[in-house]
Amino acid sequence: PNIDRMAANGMRMKNAFVTTSLCSPSRASILTGLYAHRHRILDNSTLLPDTIPTFPVLLRNAGYRTGFIGKWHMGGTSDAPRPGFDRWVSFKGQGVYENPAFNIDGEQVRREGYVTDLITDYAMEFIERSKERPFFLYMSHKAVHAGFIPAPRHKGRYAGVRPPRPVSFDDTGANYRGKPDWVRRQRNSWHGVDGMYNKTTDFDQFYRDYCETVLAVDDSVGRLYQTLESLGMANDALVIFMGDNGFLFGEHGLIDKRCMYEPSIRIPMIACCPSLIRKGSVEERIALNIDIAPTMLDAAGLT
Repeated sequence: PNIDRMAANGMRMKNAFVTTSLCSPSRASILTGLYAHRHRILDNSTLLPDTIPTFPVLLRNAGYRTGFIGKWHMGGTSDAPRPGFDRWVSFKGQGVYENPAFNIDGEQVRREGYVTDLITDYAMEFIERSKERPFFLYMSHKAVHAGFIPAPRHKGRYAGVRPPRPVSFDDTGANYRGKPDWVRRQRNSWHGVDGMYNKTTDFDQFYRDYCETVLAVDDSVGRLYQTLESLGMANDALVIFMGDNGFLFGEHGLIDKRCMYEPSIRIPMIACCPSLIRKGSVEERIALNIDIAPTMLDAAGLT
């Protein structure tokens, strides 16, 4: 309901895509506005070099108070603060859903609780403390990365529901006609519906766990807007909601991402700012993750 409300009050990008459907390369493209062959983050373990400019660095140089809170996931062995942020709350690699350890401005702090809620707590605190000056917040949830663990309040919400299966799910000659042999072989791999994550889960439970886990993200969006509204900022704050890659749920017998099939590269993207964007509008033109950096700088009046 909260993400739906955001779309109703803003613009939904009907055709939003990432240029590389993998976490770290896509995140680097969001921050830099560069394709992966330019920023060279080609896997999930390489740290984004300090020498490559990011739009938060430019915003901070222009007087914005900047904060990064959540999953950075570039350079899996480090959670150290990165350039461009006055406030830093993050963790190593993928992090964990329950009782995470955070790097808070260089200090290690272990917290009890559910990571989506804790990230939201830190984000709301940042907004409260930044209300007297222009600010930029990058709130980056761990959710909904596999393996999915729902918040306790959402666990079992969809128990017994049979998830839908796409037309291309079944292992039939018609479904694989004209496709590379690699696609069919993937069915029994980590990334296929018959071998999911080394056969540690089945498709229906996997899908239900995803749907229950994303509910806390929707709660987070609601809390964000409650905070903005209480501070009188909801009309003029530019908020962008997006994913760093799409996700396959059985299309072509695949799960996860990492390929150029449309479900893997297509992402949700909503932009909301009632004083700037017409409510309930839909943009048909293609929007990419590399468009975020120039868009944010343009909104701030920067080159």
